[in-house]
Amino acid sequence: MKTYFFTVQTERKHEIKIKRSTFIAHLNYADNIAQAKDYIAKIGKKHKNANHNCWAYIIGEKGEIFHSSDAGEPAGTAGKPILNALKKHNFTNIVAVVTRYFGGVKLGIRGLIEAYSQVTEEAIALAPLRKIVKTEIFYVETSYDFLDSLKYQIKSLDGKLSEFEYAETIKFTVIVEEPNIEKLHNYLREMENSGKIKLE
Repeated sequence: MKTYFFTVQTERKHEIKIKRSTFIAHLNYADNIAQAKDYIAKIGKKHKNANHNCWAYIIGEKGEIFHSSDAGEPAGTAGKPILNALKKHNFTNIVAVVTRYFGGVKLGIRGLIEAYSQVTEEAIALAPLRKIVKTEIFYVETSYDFLDSLKYQIKSLDGKLSEFEYAETIKFTVIVEEPNIEKLHNYLREMENSGKIKLE
């Protein structure tokens, strides 16, 4: 099961030419369907003289909402290849619009699929992606005697410890990512019930 996804940090654009046709990929972050549709409309307006502005988006905590459009290209030759490229990289909260200016030479079904896939993939590869992952923060208080054992167990569950405060007791912060949130939470609750830590 996927426990994290990716999106883009900022808007990105990439252009290629294939047999005189110009393909321009635009990728941007979208928090919801409305934002995705607004971006599609914005690119469509900017390139209103283009032959096609094909698009795809993926939205949702688990990438569960997605849609695409061939925008006048033959069915399955544009929107789906764009969407498949996004899915391949575990994207969510992403919108992609590929603008095509026709150059007079037909590419055929296979050629169109490859062109829309290629320009999207190359846009994705332009810069590092932003990782989206669910995290949980715990605030822990414990004794000096128990600290080493506690740190060992937390680290074994990929918890990251920070912001230590040393006084009569030790207070610190723990951040953990999926899929270890539940395991770490259960361990910390067990230690709290046994009186070895205080947990917020």
